[in-house]
Amino acid sequence: MNISPSSIANSLGIGSGVDMTGLANQLAEAQFASRNQRLTSQSETLERRISIAGSIRSSLSTFAAALGDRLRTGDLAPLPTITNPSVAAVSSPIGSIGKGSYSLEVTSLATNQVLTSPNYSSGADPVGSGTLTIRFGATDAAAFAPDGAREPLTLAIAEGATLDDVASAINTANAGLSAYVAQTTTGAQLVVKGADGRANGFTIEATENPGEPGLSALAWQPGSDPARLLKASGDAQFLLDGIARQSPSNTIDNAAPGLSLALTGTNPGAPATIGFRNSSGALASVMQDITGALNEIVGELRTAIDPKTGDLARDTGAKALARSLSALGTSVLMPDAPEGAPRTLSELGLSIQRDGSFTFDSSRLTAALARDPAGVAAMFTTGIDGVYSSIERLARSNSIASDPGGLAGSIARYESQAQQVTSDLEKLTAQQETLRATMVARFAKADTRVAASMSTLSFLQSQIDVWNAQKD
Repeated sequence: MNISPSSIANSLGIGSGVDMTGLANQLAEAQFASRNQRLTSQSETLERRISIAGSIRSSLSTFAAALGDRLRTGDLAPLPTITNPSVAAVSSPIGSIGKGSYSLEVTSLATNQVLTSPNYSSGADPVGSGTLTIRFGATDAAAFAPDGAREPLTLAIAEGATLDDVASAINTANAGLSAYVAQTTTGAQLVVKGADGRANGFTIEATENPGEPGLSALAWQPGSDPARLLKASGDAQFLLDGIARQSPSNTIDNAAPGLSLALTGTNPGAPATIGFRNSSGALASVMQDITGALNEIVGELRTAIDPKTGDLARDTGAKALARSLSALGTSVLMPDAPEGAPRTLSELGLSIQRDGSFTFDSSRLTAALARDPAGVAAMFTTGIDGVYSSIERLARSNSIASDPGGLAGSIARYESQAQQVTSDLEKLTAQQETLRATMVARFAKADTRVAASMSTLSFLQSQIDVWNAQKD
């Protein structure tokens, strides 16, 4: 606001009734108006840059995450299927591609040993004291073959210990065993369970303290009391493609390329067939979606870096992303692919136009699928190479705030600058208030002097009036 001396004089008039506080406010605002306007404009510009860069970064991250989900669990996931799901649950390890088919015949599941004790009246019954030694190995009702690579478990049973105390000692040892006391119709029994697998069977030996016998009742060896062995340990036995296999666990990771098994039942003599869903039909759809997502990001980015009107026209992170996206079609995504296999998105039909937008030619994808369907499928996994990994790396690199060459680095820089502008505005406001207060104080003194002068002038004027009246 511009205030001329004449307007101030007019405000003063011929008396002292001027609004000194309002005048001080106007003068202080006028003094700092240009600097306030400049800093406010800087703040608004920085906020726009932060918002636009954040939006582009978010779009890229959302695109990468959605593509990853689609590859892992969506219509592009080469998930295995089985004709008899009661025999096994089938899955593919992350980053692994399965193909072809397999036959699966399960003759036995992996089992764990379950052993009980003689009957007691309750879990609070004393069991004697001494030492229990549990040895591990292949165990059944008739024989025990110790596992020489596994140390026996030794438990010290204190005087006055109860059946509950023994169960607690076994659980606390964390040796692959679990125990609890079961209250049955015939009394309380200690139940001890091992892990799945034939080598995880066990026997129990007891050394009693002579003064407090009874611990030997918990000992067990094959043949000593077959009724106490409710279940023997055993390995899973199965045939995959007619080849005999065994496993100490019912979960078999990487049983074959792209195939993991979780055995749940048996089917001797009636093999189930495992196959892999063909995702070729969904590839055209996903390529269309990739093209659309890239065009949304490129469109937002192109507006942001426009050399005349873009808020990110000089932003290094935005320009670097634009260069990366423009090279995406011809970048090698599968460096270790076999000779002749597709390696770039352009070979699948993606191409870039003069304005930076992308188009998709489905005929090129169809030709690539006809020539090398496995090679095309290999590009759409969540492994270290391929379409997803390239997009995900691009999104991740633009989410690192410490990288000055990425969008996150630009956002961090703008946020720092915005904080400085806010601080400068706060300082300017404080300076303006100091000036206003100073002017109010000075104007108040001037007002007092003007008021005194006006009082004197009023007195003189009254005297002059009296003198003039006397002359008349």
